[in-house]
Amino acid sequence: MSSQSPVQRLRTSGIFSLEGSESNVENNVWIVGDDDTAVVIDASHDHERIARGLGDRELMAIVCTHGHSDHIDAAVALADLTDSPILLHPDDAELWEQVHPYREPDAPLLHGEALTAGGIELTILHTPGHTPGGVSLYAPELGVVFSGDTLFPDGPGATGQPSSDFPTIIASIRDQLTVLPGDTVVHPGHGESTTIAEAAAHLEGWAQRGF
Repeated sequence: MSSQSPVQRLRTSGIFSLEGSESNVENNVWIVGDDDTAVVIDASHDHERIARGLGDRELMAIVCTHGHSDHIDAAVALADLTDSPILLHPDDAELWEQVHPYREPDAPLLHGEALTAGGIELTILHTPGHTPGGVSLYAPELGVVFSGDTLFPDGPGATGQPSSDFPTIIASIRDQLTVLPGDTVVHPGHGESTTIAEAAAHLEGWAQRGF
């Protein structure tokens, strides 16, 4: 019997930097796995804190839900410390290079592929809109989806940046996320969690609202 919860949340704080502007932000770092192996979803701000959260488990991969700085700024340091690969959707390569110009991700995250850690399978869903290469990770046996900055309790992620697109993020939520079982828990990149049923109930209102 595993003593670790299969899903752990760490909160880390730091700076979000994009297009020359900076803001303070708190991020969710999700660790998924068992007592022996795990993946980290979004290595944000503090690689030492994340490493302490992992303990002596083997880190199978660092999964980036998208390429914004606050979700990847600790990825390279954590990868170097743990000798683990960094995975990113190729459509966010340009955003990645703005933060880590001298280190490429190790492998692509592609829609429909699956990662396994601690016996838990995570299916990759390409959910662009907040960024071109945004992904969500669905763990059917846990009844959870990790939505990055695609979906929050109060609506879709921000689409005010040059690489963002509001109709695209609405389509991603509708076509990739609201088709999941309604009781699926949505664990986002910031703040508190919600459910697919809650999101589905509000989706048309968000679409009409326009943000």
